Amino acid sequence: MSFFERLKTAASAEWRAYTEHAFTNAMADGSLAEAAFRHYLVQDYLFLIEFARAYALAVYKAPQLADMREAAAGLSAILDVEMDLHVKLCAGWGLSPGDLEQAPPAVEMLAYTRYVLDAGMRGDLLSLKVALAPCVIGYAEIATRLVAHPNALLATNPYRVWIAEYAGAPYQEVAANARAHLESLADRYATPAREAELIATFKEATRLEADFWEMGWRVGKS
Repeated sequence: MSFFERLKTAASAEWRAYTEHAFTNAMADGSLAEAAFRHYLVQDYLFLIEFARAYALAVYKAPQLADMREAAAGLSAILDVEMDLHVKLCAGWGLSPGDLEQAPPAVEMLAYTRYVLDAGMRGDLLSLKVALAPCVIGYAEIATRLVAHPNALLATNPYRVWIAEYAGAPYQEVAANARAHLESLADRYATPAREAELIATFKEATRLEADFWEMGWRVGKS
């Protein structure tokens, strides 16, 4: 069993709560309240800013030049590609760059991003990448599940663009590369004595990701 599969197995309850959250299911069938998705989009923009900081920290924490290059490429992808795509997606929902930049950060967004940065500051690059894995790899798994829903990509589904983006080949490749790098780091640094600590990090990061969905879900139900 691969390192990532061991993490998922140990955190099976948390992983299921995150990857099968009602928010994601409602995107697949198109029933998600628009207010819920707008709130999520705004907070996800703020999240991407902090995500970029995590990749900048990964450059500093990288033990080898190849690891530095991998982290630098991730940082560039967030700042130069993903954030622009996110702004365009938000524009389709009536959200301007000003709306995004002036929005107050939600507690749930701060909780997850601060946890990731703290894991990276206290630990090594492997600790940081374990904390990031639920987001980077999890979104690919979620989208792969959602795209199989018969309503997922229908023209009448307002969430089809989001699903298609994360289910598409470019993002799936990003996630696959992130997983391969995580396995490489684990081969080098994940001793049996550390595994329980890394599992605890993964569990908490996954729980905080589920809280991010729950944040939007509550808005849609209010």
